[in-house]
Formats: sequence, structure tokens, C-alpha cells
Amino acid sequence: MLLRLFLIFSTLGLSAHAQGNALQYELANLREDMRGLVQRVGELTLRVEQLERENATLRSRSDSAAQSYATVSQLNDAVADLNRIVKAAASSSKGEVLKEVDRKISALAKQTNAALDSLAKGQAQRPAVQTSFSDDYSQQGTSYTVQRGDTISSIAQKTGARARDIINANKIGDPTRLQVGQTLFIPQPK
Repeated sequence: MLLRLFLIFSTLGLSAHAQGNALQYELANLREDMRGLVQRVGELTLRVEQLERENATLRSRSDSAAQSYATVSQLNDAVADLNRIVKAAASSSKGEVLKEVDRKISALAKQTNAALDSLAKGQAQRPAVQTSFSDDYSQQGTSYTVQRGDTISSIAQKTGARARDIINANKIGDPTRLQVGQTLFIPQPK
């Protein structure tokens, strides 16, 4: 294209000489335009070369980046491996936990059985609960507040009353179950 423009200008230059100053002026303008175009083409050529270098740099970076990243299938394989490891660990842990629970349940069962045996023996030694009460006691008497360690026998000894009268007057079904702070009516001895 430059060659063609040059030929046009050369042809115009010859005829311009023949036609005079008006044509020389136009020829000078065309030469100036030509010089501007040549300069612009040079700048564009430099810019194209610069873009090609940048493109090459980016390609090399993307190639090295592609090598450093894992693919989706590699990630899926890694996740599957981790899941297998976690399941194996959980299974092992469950087994250990179940053994520990079994051991503790066995120990609790032994303790419970021992406590039940103890209660059964205690029930056999306990006096029968009295469900009927007699009115054969003095209707006059005093009140007594049960203290820690008191039994019907010890209260009877302290007050001079009979144990059977204290039980009947207060309708105590189980004499072994006195409560601290409980107020009892103590009949006067007859």
C-alpha cells in the first residue's frame, strides 16, 4: 500500500512541477500526510509486537497455573479417600464406645442387683407394718418433737411412756420411719 501511495505521489510530483506552485503546495501536504501515516503505521507495529509479547507471557503463566491446580476428578478422588478414612475411624470409635458402654452397664447392673438384694434382705428383717391401732392409751399427755437419732424406744424411755401407746396414739404404721422435726403425742403412763 505504501508503494502505491509513493507512486501516486511521484506521478503527482512530476505533473506538479509542470503546473506550478499550486500543485507543489498540494504535493507538500500529501507528503506530510504520508509521513504521518508512516509514523502511525510504525507506532501500530510496535503496539502489535508489545501485545504479542504480553500474550506470550500470559500463555506461559496460564500453562504453569494449569499445572499447579487440581482437576475436579482429582478433588473428587481426594474427597472419596477422606470419606473412607472418616468412616473407618468412626466405625472403630463406635466399637470402642460400645465396649465402654457395655462395661458401664454391666457395672451398673451389678450395683443394682446388689442394692435390690440388700433391700430384699432389709425387708425380711423389718417388722410388719401395723395397720390397725388400739385406743387403749391415756388421752392425756404431752407433745414431743423428734430429734436426730430418736427411735420409738428411746422416746418411750425419755418420756416414761410405753412404746406401744406412742405408736397407737400417733397411728405410726412403720416405727422405723420417724422424721426429724415431727411432733408426736406422748400419752401419760397409766
